[in-house]
Amino acid sequence: VQLQASGGGLVQAGGSLRLSCAASGGTFSSYNMGWFRQAPGKEREFVAAIRWSGDSTYFADSVKGRFTIARDNAKSTGYLQMNSLKPEDTAVYYCAAVVRKFAQSYSTNYYRSGSYDYWGQGTQVTVYS
Repeated sequence: VQLQASGGGLVQAGGSLRLSCAASGGTFSSYNMGWFRQAPGKEREFVAAIRWSGDSTYFADSVKGRFTIARDNAKSTGYLQMNSLKPEDTAVYYCAAVVRKFAQSYSTNYYRSGSYDYWGQGTQVTVYS
C-alpha cells in the first residue's frame, strides 16, 4: 500500500488543522493505521493510532483531548484532527500502516514505529505563537 499524507501548514497557536492520509494499492480496511511526528533534532514519536475497523483509538498523552483520529475505509483515507495546537506540536507528521493480520498484539504495540510496515512521505505542521 502507498500512503500520501497531506493537510499540513502554518497555523497560529490555538488553531486547528486536519491531516489526511490517502491510501492506494491495497485494501485500506485491511490495515491498522498510525500517526507519528518528528521535530527537528528529535526522534520520531507516536501521536495516535486507529484499528482497521475504527472501533479502537489510541493517543499519546501529549495530544489527548486535543487530537482525534478517524478513518473512512470507503474512501481509503485516514484523518488526524488537531485542535488547540501548540508550538510544541510543530513537526513533520507521518502516517503509517500495518496489515491487521500481521499486527501482533496491536493493542500493546501501536505506539512503536517498528510495528508499521508502510509509511507516507510526511507533511509539515508549524505552529507559531
